[in-house]
Amino acid sequence: MDLYQVFKTRSPIIGVVHLLPLPTSPRWGGNLKAVINRAEQEAVALASGGVDGIIVENFFDAPFAKNQVDPAVVTAMTVVVQRIQNLVTLPIGLNVLRNDSKSAMAIASCVRAEFIRVNVLTGVMATDQGLIEGEAHELLRYRRELGCDVKIIADVLVKHARPLSSPNLTVAVKDTIERGLADAIILSGWATGSPPNQEDLELACGAANGTPVFIGSGANWENIATLMQAANGVIVSSSLKRHGRIEQPIDPIRVSQFVEAARSRGNSPGEIQSVSGPMKIHS
Repeated sequence: MDLYQVFKTRSPIIGVVHLLPLPTSPRWGGNLKAVINRAEQEAVALASGGVDGIIVENFFDAPFAKNQVDPAVVTAMTVVVQRIQNLVTLPIGLNVLRNDSKSAMAIASCVRAEFIRVNVLTGVMATDQGLIEGEAHELLRYRRELGCDVKIIADVLVKHARPLSSPNLTVAVKDTIERGLADAIILSGWATGSPPNQEDLELACGAANGTPVFIGSGANWENIATLMQAANGVIVSSSLKRHGRIEQPIDPIRVSQFVEAARSRGNSPGEIQSVSGPMKIHS
């Protein structure tokens, strides 16, 4: 995956838009307009703060379906992404939780989004949704059937989960890339808001052998300079929220602080300097 081609920087900062509960989820509020308005506000806040990409996910739909989500969720996420695309010009990605990679690929193909996140692409993980099996064979064939080039960014030993076999990080990274054909990988801590171990990041980058490695959780303005010395990019959300609280909306001031901290970290291997200009918002 050529990060520069997609994000116009070799070390992208991807901000996350956590959608309010969607139709059929336990906490669905019955008002899609409220979901859209919140998503639009957060996307603009992320873009104005200087991130290089945005990923949209149905975060507040918990407890999640293990694999296939309801068609109403797919429909709602498609509408939301299109509305965001009308406001910002940043690359957009999707994560359909917990692991509905085919729906994510379908939405991305239809709205011309650039990438998707897949929590379990290969292997078997024990999660609070039960056992989730990677379905790389189906996803890669489906992408080919759709005739699109949506990039697949896959978690390795994803957070909120445990592998059934012995957790050998090097093997998991190599399997995800070489056997699962991931375009990039993600390394997270054990849970939302928990950063990955620095040594694990370095090990993953070595095993990835040139395939981009993203930090998937726990990044904040205090640790990002250190973490990014052992990674190619970062996906960030919790620390960008008001007061750092996950249920709060994105705070544009915290976004700016995070981006400034990330880009002032010095000349580490990724060179996070962006050449895509300041704010990417449609006028």
